[in-house]
Amino acid sequence: MRVAVVDPPAYTPPYDHSLSAALARRGVDVELFTSRFRYGTVPAAEGYRRIECFYRRASGSSALKAAQHPFDMLRLAAALRRERRTPVHFQWLPVKVLDAALVRRFPRPRVFTAHEMLPRGASAIVHAMDAVIAHTDAGRARLVDVLGAAPDRVHVIPHGAFDYLANQHDEVPIDPRAGDLDGRKVVLFFGLLRPYKGIEVLIEAFAGTPSDAVLLVVGMPRMPVEPLERFAADLGIGDRVRIVPRFVADLEVPAYFRRADLVVLPYRSIEHSGVLFTALAFASPLVLSAVGGFVEFAEQHGAARLVPPGDAESLRAAIVDLLADPAERARLAAAARTAAETHYSWDHAAELTEALYGSLAGPE
Repeated sequence: MRVAVVDPPAYTPPYDHSLSAALARRGVDVELFTSRFRYGTVPAAEGYRRIECFYRRASGSSALKAAQHPFDMLRLAAALRRERRTPVHFQWLPVKVLDAALVRRFPRPRVFTAHEMLPRGASAIVHAMDAVIAHTDAGRARLVDVLGAAPDRVHVIPHGAFDYLANQHDEVPIDPRAGDLDGRKVVLFFGLLRPYKGIEVLIEAFAGTPSDAVLLVVGMPRMPVEPLERFAADLGIGDRVRIVPRFVADLEVPAYFRRADLVVLPYRSIEHSGVLFTALAFASPLVLSAVGGFVEFAEQHGAARLVPPGDAESLRAAIVDLLADPAERARLAAAARTAAETHYSWDHAAELTEALYGSLAGPE
């Protein structure tokens, strides 16, 4: 089987790499068509080929990328038709209205993974596909009920734990801006800093935690950081809330998760989160908002404590309780490890994905 995996904007190199490598381990001939990741290095290709054929003349400019996008898509579509490389598995399509037309130029069968809660305007993309992958039952229901996807075309395939991050050489220490952590319990928020992720709710909740605990907020900001710092200072915990507002490369990731006593994702809304699957790779005890796929994960695998979204009191109670209970943290960690090695393993995801490819009709 010869498969083309397509991620034009390189939004999720860890996912692209992990799925492609797992498919290759099963003997699938995989080519990943993407663009240069603008923030740093990406995992080395393992058994598959990575071809950076998008936005080569854009030089990082969003406007130039948007202008070049249709030409790159059409060029790749023509090449795949000539090579008869199918299925074509799209990961991210950044220009929803335009891409709904462009994907129809690609050979069939066409598969799309819905990594996020798609807007209603994305229904045309869904209808252009022979199969759509959701990571959770909740995601599948939304694709069917909101976007009108045919139920028999939507398939649930779990997102895998990013275990490659836990098996790197030359790991890098925590950024000095995190401050002195000796003798401290560490609560970690990790990932892009965005308003919907409830960081200010977490800071409010943290005001009632033990004085020996430190909250690390680590990730590239997509929102102003200064109001968060002022809020922490106003609550009298400015010295215990340490914000590291920068992109964190793969080699830097392990140090944060290995040091964290607790990982907290207080999102207001989400379909799923790559940070969750990073935490799984390190068997981190988790506190999650009861939103989207987080609910299924916690209820089915017992690997996280759920709290209502936006509820600082409930979040505070969960953090205080778990920081004081090492046995319960150890239980959550063991459940996370089991989930990562079974239901959320990449070999399991690749097995299901290959079976889906095989069930689809050949190219027209």
